[in-house]
Amino acid sequence: MKKILKNTGKVILAGAGPGDPDLISLKALKYLQTADVVLTDRLVSPVLIEEYANKDAEVIYVGKQCSKGIHTPQKDINDLMVEFALQGKLVLRLKGGDASLFSNVLDELRVLVANEIQYEIVPGISAAFGAAAYTGIPLTAREYSRGVRFLTLYDLNTVAPHQWNDWATTEDTLVFYMSGQRLDALTQQLLDHSIDVTKGIAVVQQATTPDQKTRVFSFEEIQQQSLPEFEYVPTLLIIGKVVNLHHQFNWFTEKNATESYFDNHKIIYQNAI
Repeated sequence: MKKILKNTGKVILAGAGPGDPDLISLKALKYLQTADVVLTDRLVSPVLIEEYANKDAEVIYVGKQCSKGIHTPQKDINDLMVEFALQGKLVLRLKGGDASLFSNVLDELRVLVANEIQYEIVPGISAAFGAAAYTGIPLTAREYSRGVRFLTLYDLNTVAPHQWNDWATTEDTLVFYMSGQRLDALTQQLLDHSIDVTKGIAVVQQATTPDQKTRVFSFEEIQQQSLPEFEYVPTLLIIGKVVNLHHQFNWFTEKNATESYFDNHKIIYQNAI
């Protein structure tokens, strides 16, 4: 039998979308406008916090970017959710992209259940869908791809040879999150495992933001040249025949120069950790 909840607080685990503030759901926006406490990730558009957050809310930045030494331990985030919810407050845990895809939602759900705290999960537009839409690359399309896989390369050493072979030979579209720093190793492994060199790879940085930057290569080109440096995060990789459609259907105008959309803003977060 389900336990009776002992407190009146509640935690909302919500996705804010991939960067463009207009891509947040109406439901998540309503919670942003009414929450007593907002625990926000680094990859949430600063416009959302600045223009739409409850003006009386306590906004706490709990971002992570390990490559730059920015890291809020998950335990600290869990403790903050529990602390404020047990005070009877409405807590919005706002995540970039979707609330549960490549996030620590499982850890957060476990701690909320353990402390008998009410919660709700509000989905968001994930980076894969945002990047695909804003680059004119359908993730699936007849004669190009019948399926799509969402992947990440946390540790290259844990990828078995048969997995590389599967990724190289599948007709599915492959989308790699959080793997920009492993781009050279990824492309070389796929070439070593006989990927069809007519397939393309799109490197999409800061998808859906004014600073989006997209570079598209065929694997035939990669055989003959070195890939450039990609300095901005988040970086998402799309691999497959569908990438070849980018030049035909790309509609989003990108700037020649770009900067870090998520770092260069005027918002000062109150960090209570």
